[in-house]
Amino acid sequence: MEKKLMLIINPAAGRGGYKTNIGEALHSFDLGGYRTTLFFTAARGEATDFAARFAADFDTVACIGGDGTLSEVLAGLMQLDNPPPVGYIPMGTANDVATTLGLPKNDTVGAARRIVHGTPHPFDVGGFGDDDYFAYIAAFGAFTEVSYATPQDQKKRLGHLAYVLQGAQQLGKIESYRTRVEYDGGTVEADLLYGSMSNSTSVAGIVRLPGDMVCLGDGVSELVLVKNPGSIAGFGEIVESVLSQRFDSDNLLILHTKRACFHFEKPVSWTRDGEAGGEYQDIELKNYNCPVQLIF
Repeated sequence: MEKKLMLIINPAAGRGGYKTNIGEALHSFDLGGYRTTLFFTAARGEATDFAARFAADFDTVACIGGDGTLSEVLAGLMQLDNPPPVGYIPMGTANDVATTLGLPKNDTVGAARRIVHGTPHPFDVGGFGDDDYFAYIAAFGAFTEVSYATPQDQKKRLGHLAYVLQGAQQLGKIESYRTRVEYDGGTVEADLLYGSMSNSTSVAGIVRLPGDMVCLGDGVSELVLVKNPGSIAGFGEIVESVLSQRFDSDNLLILHTKRACFHFEKPVSWTRDGEAGGEYQDIELKNYNCPVQLIF
């Protein structure tokens, strides 16, 4: 029996890499029994609109783009009672979700075949405020501006290196935020350099969390809080703790929670899945347990 596949394409992602072998990828879908309909995005938010309006008419939804594109698709599917399973063809720069799932990156054909032959797995989706969502991370503080502040031409020319260069430029302007965080296990009050709620082993393509620390469908997210150590040496200790994956710094907290409420003294800028997420003085983040299925 022929199945219907909705394929949402972000033509700006990954230096327009979707053009490479797209015909062979579509042929793979055809061989897998899918009749594919293409939807091209032209502006931010269109992937959400497409998924919300049309996904219910398809057996499977897939997208070609970066993590931001996948995030938009999931936000659209969250508006449906019974969303179809989702396939992901990573074509961005950092591709944290692809790293976590072990998906082939910038390989249209390989990822298409994974969708055809893969298995749908329950996947938690993050809630941001009253009616916004994120696929794998919402964060504020040090380096969180990197993924959306890096100029698009640098991303195209330098790829992942552009993130690293942009992050290095921010070293001189890192600030801390007086914060109260309420989570399932208690409350933390501290001057924070960074805070996030995530469902991924990879963050910005740089930081890695151990695989046994993260479960993508357990209804619990990882809450990461980095306190201001008050010195350059202390900051270096935190960086070393993260990069070595020891996570033994006193100024680094990794907790597990279903929800977290952040309260600041003034509005603070957030990112969601590598995109600008707005400024908030008070914001609640939560974990929606397995409302969608991701194919991998």
